[in-house]
Amino acid sequence: MKVALVTGITGQDGSYLTELLLAKGYHVHGLIRRASNFNTQRIDHLLFEGAHEPARNLTLHYGDLTDGTGMRRVLDLVKPDEIYNLAAQSHVRVSFDHPEYTADVIGTGFLRLLEAARDHMATSKAEIRIYQAGTSEMFGSAAPPQSERTPFHPRSPYAVSKVAAHWYGVNYREAYGMFVANGILFNHESPRRGETFVTRKVTRAVGRIAVGLQERLALGNLDAKRDWGFAGDFVEAMWRMLQQDRPGDFVIATGESNSVADLLDVAFDVIGENWRRYVVTIPRYERPAEVEHLRGDATKAREELGWRHSLSFEELIRKMVDHDLKLARRERALQDAGFDISRG
Repeated sequence: MKVALVTGITGQDGSYLTELLLAKGYHVHGLIRRASNFNTQRIDHLLFEGAHEPARNLTLHYGDLTDGTGMRRVLDLVKPDEIYNLAAQSHVRVSFDHPEYTADVIGTGFLRLLEAARDHMATSKAEIRIYQAGTSEMFGSAAPPQSERTPFHPRSPYAVSKVAAHWYGVNYREAYGMFVANGILFNHESPRRGETFVTRKVTRAVGRIAVGLQERLALGNLDAKRDWGFAGDFVEAMWRMLQQDRPGDFVIATGESNSVADLLDVAFDVIGENWRRYVVTIPRYERPAEVEHLRGDATKAREELGWRHSLSFEELIRKMVDHDLKLARRERALQDAGFDISRG
């Protein structure tokens, strides 16, 4: 049985990746931050095999990428064959407000993880294969389509931090012969996406507008174009990267780009409404330095990993709207029954 350690296991990608690894027979260990509230909603369905029986092949550990000593202890305990580093302060706009924290978690955090893994391998004589989650935001203002050969031009503290983590991975690969694969993933979404991200913010609002719980949707730049794919497809690419004979860097994308306005067209079409009746734009949601157009070229991933995406942009957004319509109808039923849904 292979053993995998997943940082950021409670996030969208962590939940889909954990499902994939468990289905492949792995024992999965997840790193979660200690908090006063539970934050395992996306993996709760995996934590118990029966009504009260803990999952045998899924174990959670408290830890944080800002604590190198703690990570080393986890590695010594878990003895992973593979590490998937998905943990991050992942909101681009927020990174402008908290740049030092973003850099510490993403850039220096991955450096701490690499050092902990290097020390563990030196004492245990075991090999660990490491995946680092990069992002299309690293390309920033570089002209599309963007591939592994496209120079980075990051336009946010988040993207700069991801570039640093990327090059730490390349450096440790070249300096110490470590198996470090960098995935440069373009935008990937799902019904599990956090509600502060634009796709989920839109589909959540569409559901609530449809049942009369919301009247307006405030957004920033509607002209920005992104290459949006399904998160469930993208985690398959992560796993495939660590099954190769040699580590490398791979762009994962659909090759199609759409604007935020296109996203609104598809999402509001599901409920037969025109988004222009409901959407307002406000400057505070715009970034100090915008990324206008991202579209990935995943030729290398198709040829070397055999990876393909399964959902089109329209199928993905409709899937998310359908999910959020169900949530909104439940909210409406609770409100009609006299419950205060504003308090959760």
